Amino acid sequence: MKKYAYNEITFMQYIFLTFGMVVSISFLALPRVLAEKAGVSGWIALILCWAITLAASLIVIQVMKRYPDGTILDLLTRYLGKWAGKAGAILFALYFFFYGYTGLVYTVLITKQWLLPQTSALLLLILLLIPTYVIVRSGLRVLGKFVEMVILISLWIPLVYLLSLKDAHWLHLLPILDVGWKPLLSAISNTIYFHVGFVTTFILYPFLKHKQKAAKGIIISYTLTMLAYLFVTIACFAYFSPDEILAYNEPGINILRSLEFKFIERIEVLFIAFYVIIFSLSWMLPLYLCVFCTSWLFGKEDHRSHLRLLWLFIVVGTYFFMPTYNQSAQMNDALGKIGFYVEYVFPGCLLIYLYIHDRLGWGKHKHS
Repeated sequence: MKKYAYNEITFMQYIFLTFGMVVSISFLALPRVLAEKAGVSGWIALILCWAITLAASLIVIQVMKRYPDGTILDLLTRYLGKWAGKAGAILFALYFFFYGYTGLVYTVLITKQWLLPQTSALLLLILLLIPTYVIVRSGLRVLGKFVEMVILISLWIPLVYLLSLKDAHWLHLLPILDVGWKPLLSAISNTIYFHVGFVTTFILYPFLKHKQKAAKGIIISYTLTMLAYLFVTIACFAYFSPDEILAYNEPGINILRSLEFKFIERIEVLFIAFYVIIFSLSWMLPLYLCVFCTSWLFGKEDHRSHLRLLWLFIVVGTYFFMPTYNQSAQMNDALGKIGFYVEYVFPGCLLIYLYIHDRLGWGKHKHS
């Protein structure tokens, strides 16, 4: 019997788990970041970054094919020894915690700014963590079903952005490549943060019911990500002038102010209220993976006690310190830099090591 068979996820859930985690909060600020670095030609950087990310994510798949019935922690233990597995569990737990906490803080700040300015950040955090605990404690299969439902009920969102294009000025997109290739290439490094997340495959792979579809799933997931990013970026570039877009932190929200309905005054407020559900995808899976790693480290199959401790740690920590908007932006930048090494550099180095190990037969595989 497979070690992780009790919590298997479907092919569709695998796609949506990665897609939802990556896209959930990223596209709101992405158009401004691209405009700052590469002007109205910044959307081209998305296509280049998609190609790079796709190559890196397929490397992760190739690594996991070496040990399909275990996670990266089991693989490290098998090939490098028990202490390598424990070190990997600690580092991945810290990375997933930082990823989830960054998304959680950003959501609290957005909610406080647009919806509940008089409500304390700590109270908002607790209100977000309560449903997080209820869903995450039930395991990956329930989390996968939740993400699947959220994505499907959110399919109306692109239609709202299409309505805003009635006031678009498509000449804003011209001339293409007016800044040259150098700023465009530099914009790629700044958009890395908006693509990190495929390293979840290191943990999700053994849970996938049909592992032969893993590569296909990651290609679909990141192609959907690129299309979503391209859609909102081009919409914002066409609606705002090249100078105007730089004045907004989240042009993906501000563009909705152009919409007017007789039955509602501010559509962007309604949008944010609904989008909090989508924001949750940015921290629920990372926090689950965090407690999965810590539970694995201590040899426990039940992750709920670790989840309760993590929940308490976040609440107490926020009571003493809540990041500001600028600090949240710095956290995002730090996540992008850390994510580059964790998700782009580490899998490539590991694949090279595994290839040499198997090719040269460096002793017997180590077992935990």
